[in-house]
Amino acid sequence: MDLQLELNKAGGFKNLELLAKQVVEGFIAGMHKSPFHGFSSEFAEHKIYNQGESTKHIDWKLFAKTDRLYTKRYDEETNLRCHLIIDNSSSMHYPELSNFSLSSLNKIAFAALASAALMQILKKQRDAVGLSIYSDKYDYYSPEKGSERHHQMLLHQLSDMVVSKPKNTLTDTYTYLHQIAEKIKRRSLIFFFTDMFQTTADDEELFQALRHLKYNKHEVILFHVFDKKRELEFDFSNAPKRFVDVETGEHMDLYAENIQDNYEKAVSSYFDAIKLKCIQYKIKYVEADINKDFNNILTTYMIERQKFL
Repeated sequence: MDLQLELNKAGGFKNLELLAKQVVEGFIAGMHKSPFHGFSSEFAEHKIYNQGESTKHIDWKLFAKTDRLYTKRYDEETNLRCHLIIDNSSSMHYPELSNFSLSSLNKIAFAALASAALMQILKKQRDAVGLSIYSDKYDYYSPEKGSERHHQMLLHQLSDMVVSKPKNTLTDTYTYLHQIAEKIKRRSLIFFFTDMFQTTADDEELFQALRHLKYNKHEVILFHVFDKKRELEFDFSNAPKRFVDVETGEHMDLYAENIQDNYEKAVSSYFDAIKLKCIQYKIKYVEADINKDFNNILTTYMIERQKFL
């Protein structure tokens, strides 16, 4: 069933936490049948039972599901710090939607739900998480913490971000990534959600800012959030349309079919350049098409966590 992401002016993106839990549960259930099974036991705060150990803490419910013996882990200290960074410029609120559902998300809702799902896993593993949101200003910052109160506060910020719908808000990634880099003092996994549509800096300046994030031995993962069907393939009906730049307000009237091939070549070239720059600066690049599920996001987290620790 395709659950609706309820919008409420008072409560914001009302059931974000519930949906994040369902996304994670579905992902973990899938991993029990995949080569990433070991990661799923890691997430669930279990370890494989070794013969001779006490059977006191064996999880028999998990044994019934997986036919494998695991023991529960208790009282572990936080061993990972994670910071989520989200681009909240106007272009991230594309496409404009009146109702959100898991099968119909815009870029900012995808980033928010992906972040909430990552937070759910981090919470289960007693890891600390922080959050930065920026556009043409530094909208929000919170350092890495692991408390339930902190978790709820970040969910509230993500919820409000989705329904804020900023108008003609530019992207100033260069400025705010430098500021965020100065704030994150301790070694962390950094997950950055952006559509990479810049209006105030060139690509070289942007990657200099990303390079700054890698100081202090941080690991940076760039989730490139975009609508592949519309923003890469330019798949629109061939009727005259007005295309408007949501950040600058500039517009152009045209038939999509007339420029589709040239548009796709130009955008593909830009995306390939981004990937090459990420390789150059040793930044993990992950495609995040909003028309797909969140498995690629969560699998990336599991793999990077294992490498990071």
